[in-house]
Amino acid sequence: MPRFSVIVPARGVQGFLRACLDSVLEQPFRDVELIAVDDCSADATGAIIDEYARRDPRLVALHLRRPSGAGPSRNAGAALAGGDHLLFLDGDDTLAPGALAAVDARLRACGEPDVLLWDHERMDVWERRRPSGDGAFLEAAGDAVFDAARRPAVLGVEPAAWNRAVRREHWTGRGLAFADGPYEDVPYAYGSLLTAGRIAALDRVCVTWRERRRGSATTTPGRHHFVAVERYEELFARLDGLLPGERDAGAERGGPEDDRLPLLTVLHARMTDRLLAILDDPDRIVPEDRAAFFRAASRCIRRHRPEGAPQPAALRSYRAYRSLHGAQDLRRELARELRDRGEAAARTAFRRYYGLRLHAPLDADLVLYGARGNRAVTGNPYAVDRKAREIAPQLHGVWAVHEDAVDAVPAGADHVTVGSRRYWDVLARATYLITDGDFPGAAGRPGQVCLQTHQGTPLKATGLDTHRYPGTPAGPGPGRVLEHADQWDYCLSANQHSSEIWERAYPSSYQTLATGFPRNDRYATATAADVRALRAALGVRPGATAVLYAPTHRGPADAAPPLDVARLAGALGPRFQLLVRAHPYSGPHRGAPDPRTAALQEEGTVLDVSGHPHIEDLCLAADALLCDFSSVLFDYAVLDRPIVVHTADWDAFRLTRGVYVDLLSGRPGDTPGVLAPDEAAVAGAFHSGRWDGPAAASLRAAFRERFCQYDDGLAAERVVRRVLLGEDDLLPLLPSGERRTAPSPRAAERALERQAGGARTLTGPGAVAG
Repeated sequence: MPRFSVIVPARGVQGFLRACLDSVLEQPFRDVELIAVDDCSADATGAIIDEYARRDPRLVALHLRRPSGAGPSRNAGAALAGGDHLLFLDGDDTLAPGALAAVDARLRACGEPDVLLWDHERMDVWERRRPSGDGAFLEAAGDAVFDAARRPAVLGVEPAAWNRAVRREHWTGRGLAFADGPYEDVPYAYGSLLTAGRIAALDRVCVTWRERRRGSATTTPGRHHFVAVERYEELFARLDGLLPGERDAGAERGGPEDDRLPLLTVLHARMTDRLLAILDDPDRIVPEDRAAFFRAASRCIRRHRPEGAPQPAALRSYRAYRSLHGAQDLRRELARELRDRGEAAARTAFRRYYGLRLHAPLDADLVLYGARGNRAVTGNPYAVDRKAREIAPQLHGVWAVHEDAVDAVPAGADHVTVGSRRYWDVLARATYLITDGDFPGAAGRPGQVCLQTHQGTPLKATGLDTHRYPGTPAGPGPGRVLEHADQWDYCLSANQHSSEIWERAYPSSYQTLATGFPRNDRYATATAADVRALRAALGVRPGATAVLYAPTHRGPADAAPPLDVARLAGALGPRFQLLVRAHPYSGPHRGAPDPRTAALQEEGTVLDVSGHPHIEDLCLAADALLCDFSSVLFDYAVLDRPIVVHTADWDAFRLTRGVYVDLLSGRPGDTPGVLAPDEAAVAGAFHSGRWDGPAAASLRAAFRERFCQYDDGLAAERVVRRVLLGEDDLLPLLPSGERRTAPSPRAAERALERQAGGARTLTGPGAVAG
């Protein structure tokens, strides 16, 4: 049985057919059968098919006895197909190189869904290529597997035969078929999606669709285009049997009746857009037929208008239509109005669904995780998830991420898209909610356990304290802060300082757990080999002293770091290597590499590590931390490595943002190391050796004692045992004398030398005093 059956209906395409067949048969992926259907062509189409069948046994030639059209030709080819999945390709289109391998990989990764959608490009007669309108949806869908009820926007994908693979058992089991006559793809395109229990997407152009100037039904004017209205009338007449679709075993079954509304709204919007596009196309509707087509289309649009959807006045009559709008402007307006209404209906329906699911039994083994505004898989929730997989494998962790952050989910990790149907379901049924922020729309319920891990030890004002300071970035007001805190059952603390701040800034009835921060466990468990491997992976030069520059978030308009990175790198010289890590919330790139810093990296001046998901890895690889007022300095102190603080705008920062610790006081416990106001002072601290001198070490020791109280390498295990496994007591803290700290890069290098027999003497920048 072949993996794929590709069905190609062919009639009057002799000039394009060879390219089409070659595009399939020359794919590196060979496990395919190609069924070419000659629809009684008067040209050499049938002969070309026979020629290819003689050359390649994978091609099956089917010659119909009478002209049937594209729909029946596809149906006839599908009846012969033996592949696991059916693909349809028109005889004048081509499959992109490598498409079958990509489709195969995606299907396997998604567990063989009923339907896999992919992107296409349009090519005109001058071979100018244009992207489809489906790219945004396919990209947003990411790795998700969903159904139409959970993601109604899927009905907005081009309703075509050639932009999807359908599982053969789905084709036969649901009685899918193409219609006889023009617009034959409408019942198949929508039926395949509405009846599918599992749909996936491939954000890749797999087909080039050729625009024909003539020779096809779509480019021939006439009243046969009125059939488009009939196709949609037939589709809406069948919807009772299609909405919501049946689910395969293991998938979610349909929800409340309100699931129909967003589906109907999106479908109605798509129909409206397509019928008005046909009306506006002079190659389809001739002037004398325009009024009649308008009346037929507008009746259909009004008849199937979902509850609450807009009904523009221009559709009341053809005269009103002509006087108020051109077809193109009206089509854009309607598409926008109906799309917005569809999105609002989807949100309302899903939240109503969430309310219903709150009455369903909790899943005792289900854990929902979220981090960094649900746009990352990192931090304390990530460390808890990893430890839970180790010591509580019966638990099932699911990550909540926004559509634009699906790529952040590691391979193999389960996830839901925030706002999707499954998101509301998991949010309602999960016994455990673990986040360093919040889950949008969460209401909480009896028996549900919510753990707030926080993103770090607070230096700047947080929670209710922020309203006192004018420079605080926009965020939830005091009412929302309290609403969020009221949902917490536990919150984590790495030190007594944090415990006190949480109680004041987030007053509620939760319990603060003195566990340490789970993400900081890595600083106790990493080995010399780990440190060396991280440095090598990041591109740190052997023997160089790596300085991690990690400034804080000052506001959305700040795209450049406060220090001049190029000037600082030059002042430090070749003995040092500067690693630049933009704050995840800073600048237009939201933590992605800044183009200016990326340019410096290409020159070899710095290493831009902004895109690295885990700050812990960067800290482990660095000999020293250069920061300003970021909470990373509290975490880095766990490593007992040097810290240099850039202080240029301290006064402005504390007055506009508010601070809990006076980093510049010079008092033990407040100041973590050397203070430097500008690039010259920073470079001077490193060249003079003060960065790692006795005075800096003394300040660092006091700072560690105050702020690293609970970080002993067992934080994640404490959280899993106490919160997820329900143990009564926390694991005790290790005495300071028994705590392990990951070796510094220089110590890791010495360990390597000892393993090699101590034959080499350490020299160069890596041997700077310390």
